[in-house]
Amino acid sequence: MNAAERTCNLMRATSRKTMIETIGLESVPKEQQNTPWYRFAIIQIAIAANAGNFLVPALAVLEGGLSFWAGVISTCIGALLGFLCVSYLSLPGARLGIPAQYSIRTMLGVQGTRYLSSPIRSITSLYWFSVQTIGGTYVIQQLILRISGRELPFLLFSIPLSILMVVIAIIGFDAVKKATTYFLPLLLLGEGTMLYLYFTTNEGIGSWLTLSPAPIEISWPSFFFFSSLAFVQYVSGVSASADMTRYAKTPSHGFWGLLVGNGIGFFITAFIGCASAYLFQDINPYVSSSNQTQSPIFISIITLTAIVSMVSINISNAYTGGYSLLNTFSRLSRVQSAVLFGGVGVLLSGFPELVTEAESYISMLGGLIIPISAVITSDYLIVKRLYLNDRALSQLTKTSSINPWAMIYIIVGGVVYFSLPDEWSPGFLTFLVIFITYPIVMKNKTWGD
Repeated sequence: MNAAERTCNLMRATSRKTMIETIGLESVPKEQQNTPWYRFAIIQIAIAANAGNFLVPALAVLEGGLSFWAGVISTCIGALLGFLCVSYLSLPGARLGIPAQYSIRTMLGVQGTRYLSSPIRSITSLYWFSVQTIGGTYVIQQLILRISGRELPFLLFSIPLSILMVVIAIIGFDAVKKATTYFLPLLLLGEGTMLYLYFTTNEGIGSWLTLSPAPIEISWPSFFFFSSLAFVQYVSGVSASADMTRYAKTPSHGFWGLLVGNGIGFFITAFIGCASAYLFQDINPYVSSSNQTQSPIFISIITLTAIVSMVSINISNAYTGGYSLLNTFSRLSRVQSAVLFGGVGVLLSGFPELVTEAESYISMLGGLIIPISAVITSDYLIVKRLYLNDRALSQLTKTSSINPWAMIYIIVGGVVYFSLPDEWSPGFLTFLVIFITYPIVMKNKTWGD
């Protein structure tokens, strides 16, 4: 091999290395903080409408007995409150260029974050990774059965798809950004096709003329309960949103990109999910919409949309979940933590019962997520007043630091959450109590010295 060939090979190797994101807990260089708000909005819209995110709106109608519009309004209120918290907690990442769990060290302490917040965030990401994969795989399996008459094994789809999603997440933020940008037009086409089939081709009850004048029948306990479930599902993003916005052009770009994208994306999700449940008593819009047509073109679009939506959300789940593991196991590299997360995620994707018991799992996770999210949000918004001073930043590297007041609140909050009956909307109530009282207790108190 001559010198020119060796130089060429070295350049190719260097190019391959730079394709994979290697920035871990350290700050993103300023020259890489160049992502505008609309790119974040595109990412959030692209990951919104998927099989896992349809669950709560659909269950609000099927299990909660809410009408179509009551289900949409209920879940949108809860989700938007969660998204507002998520956007505010993205600011530390955008300002400092650090991932979410690392910035939370300034609120819970290094030990509190590494051994409580980060593991719970990892579990949450793993759960939703598996739910999205299972739900998407089920759709693909059923549509292929309808087209070919053959029922192919579940694992034949779930394992290869989950591996593909993990690989994209390992490559890093640029891959996530590019993939979701390419996916968005197809996703919008698919969602439009589903709505067209719902409201124009069905001759029975599933028509826009039937749905449009439907009364808003509200059972207030169900209304608040499913609003609470939606809040619980999305407020957990406060512990991960900075993973994305650390690449934002400015903090405002990150904040508004997440809020606008999440708001638009969830409204579409709630509308389609509630329509599927109200018109066809089906929690999976991909299945219910494909059942309304015999057209191979429409069925192909819906199938492809189901696959792409699953890939989009799970790239995000795997990407942020890897950072949570990295904060706990700091000796790993970013790539190693992403591989570890992906391996467990692929394994869990083979257990369909995670979807059939979704409501109970979401509520159970809420008992851990809500207290942590409430403490983090209250500490940053009220105690720290949206600003991390030098004293707060000094906690990033104090390996033995812990915020004892936060730990007490998290434990007590979990007990309160599980003690409240469902009709009291335990997610909302627990979060609200902690959010209001935590700053009062923390007044003039210090920790980590």
